[in-house]
Amino acid sequence: MISCVTRFPPRILMKARLALIVLVACLGAPLPAATEAAKPNIVYILGDDVGYGDIGCYGANKVKTPNLDRLASQGCRFTDAHATGSVCTPTRYALLTGCYAWRQAGTGIASGEEPALIKPGTTTLPSMLRAAGYKTGLVGKWHLGLGMPPHTDYNVEIKPGPLELGFDYAFFIPATGDRVPCVFVENHRVVGYDPADPIRVSYGKKIGTDPTGADPKAKLKIQGGPGHKDAVVNGIPRIGFMTGGTAARWVDEDIADTLTAKAVKFIETNQAGPFFLYLATHDIHEPMVPNPRFRGTSGCGWRGDVIHQLDW
Repeated sequence: MISCVTRFPPRILMKARLALIVLVACLGAPLPAATEAAKPNIVYILGDDVGYGDIGCYGANKVKTPNLDRLASQGCRFTDAHATGSVCTPTRYALLTGCYAWRQAGTGIASGEEPALIKPGTTTLPSMLRAAGYKTGLVGKWHLGLGMPPHTDYNVEIKPGPLELGFDYAFFIPATGDRVPCVFVENHRVVGYDPADPIRVSYGKKIGTDPTGADPKAKLKIQGGPGHKDAVVNGIPRIGFMTGGTAARWVDEDIADTLTAKAVKFIETNQAGPFFLYLATHDIHEPMVPNPRFRGTSGCGWRGDVIHQLDW
């Protein structure tokens, strides 16, 4: 976990730089050459809904996080932190813009049909790094709105989005794992989109004929929590309704594998550096549906199992 700041004494800057280099080394990318020392490769991993007590280096003893613990042992571990936003959208808005989200209207928890919340041309963390010569990539959860008002249209080129805000490449979940639409977007297009099966999204009235989480006959993998009673996708009740996009819908058990593969590919493609990768994981946000190879590994139910999956 890395914090963005404006000014540090040189001694502290050197520690932060070493932490970034160690992070890249642990992920398998080559260390920058001496002549590139001023521009280390940067991988920023943002775990979703991870409490500080969920990781071994901060005291967790019922789950095992050896990889995250190793990063902490080889870098900097913060022990005093304060957040101006404790949920999805405002956290990401503040990270990318450097601005307090509560000073910007519409930065509550965005739906999956919210238009873009950050205007193109806004100075962002990736746009600054790109101006400094970095290749910039987003892999994972976006949740900052997409497209033009009044609502996102997933059947056309989806913009503005990450590419209009400083990213050279983006493979992402539009909103959250528990919200529709349950599809990946790569750059400006839904992955696997079939024009014969258009995508419709509603956060108001029910659309389509698929069962909902409130339907007693629906075949569910897990029960939906409060507010999770709408469209059932992959056997999981979501927030909001969707129809279409059948071939494009993700399989929750494979999300971590899919995002990891895309992140590794970005690193390998840009290993000559310098590069900036913003890896915004789905884990451990609900729905917590671990890949079968992680199930039962923690002894703390599926929540513990997805912590193990995150560490992997």
